[in-house]
Amino acid sequence: MLITETAEKIKCMEIRGAGRIARSAAEALRDYAKTLRVNDVESFRRDMMEAAQQLIATRPTAVSLPNAVHIVIAGLEGSGTLVEIRNDVIKRANEFISSSRNAVKQIAHIGARHISDGDTILTHCNSEAALACIIEAHRSGKKISVFATEVRPRNQGLITIRTLNAAGIKTNFIVDSAVRSFIDEVDLVLVGADAVTVNGAVVNKIGTSQVAHSAAEARVNMLVAAETYKFAPRTIVGELITIEERPPQEVLSDKIRSTLPNVVVRNPAFDVTPAEYVDMIVTEVGAIPPQMAYVIIRDYLGWGIEEFHKSFEINTKHED
Repeated sequence: MLITETAEKIKCMEIRGAGRIARSAAEALRDYAKTLRVNDVESFRRDMMEAAQQLIATRPTAVSLPNAVHIVIAGLEGSGTLVEIRNDVIKRANEFISSSRNAVKQIAHIGARHISDGDTILTHCNSEAALACIIEAHRSGKKISVFATEVRPRNQGLITIRTLNAAGIKTNFIVDSAVRSFIDEVDLVLVGADAVTVNGAVVNKIGTSQVAHSAAEARVNMLVAAETYKFAPRTIVGELITIEERPPQEVLSDKIRSTLPNVVVRNPAFDVTPAEYVDMIVTEVGAIPPQMAYVIIRDYLGWGIEEFHKSFEINTKHED
């Protein structure tokens, strides 16, 4: 798939979900590396970096995207012939895609162990990792049921309930604003993440923080399922995660808005849930308290200070 085509599909949410976005970016870079026709290493590096910048610019919040790109284009830094560097980029992309898929499987097994027989689980948005945990618990013979939110304005909850229905799991479909009304019937909240900061705060679909507050008030544990590549390395040096704001047309049509000249539609796609509202983050390398987020960034993502400078350089070049 062409870089431009993939970037557009990510931007317009035809490709959605942090894991799928990351894998699609890695696949696009891999295929571009295979087909890029240049005669020297420097041209190859330049064109691959430009492709990386184009992909990174599509969705500012999901750190799985820059993390995936970072892993793949690290192959550009090695010494060698054009063939060797091209092959290293392709190899890194394939390894990331494979490890991403395996990560969800590992999270499913670990997360399912934290779901008890008879639990009623509330989930918000459409998280591949969170749903894998729920489905694995069901497959293991645990009798569970689910509350799934609608997830306005893009209605990702419809994808969630179709997945749960296909798995044979009893599911209650509710509007987002009904969470507090049903939270007392819930034993566990289980959601995904688009990003996890160094202090353990979780960036996820808008409405997640309200779910977390309701769960805390009702003394319901909140688990987050997140692959390690969703942890945000650059938050170590104080960079805030940009919260994407989507077009107003997703909420109100242009026709309706034209009749409301004094109304401005705000449409943030994500919000931030503080670490104190999160009981556990389930990753492919184990379940951790949010306070251990730094360990994941340091030991499993392997970002050093020099890598932050390179990452900043990529984004700065794009912004210019």
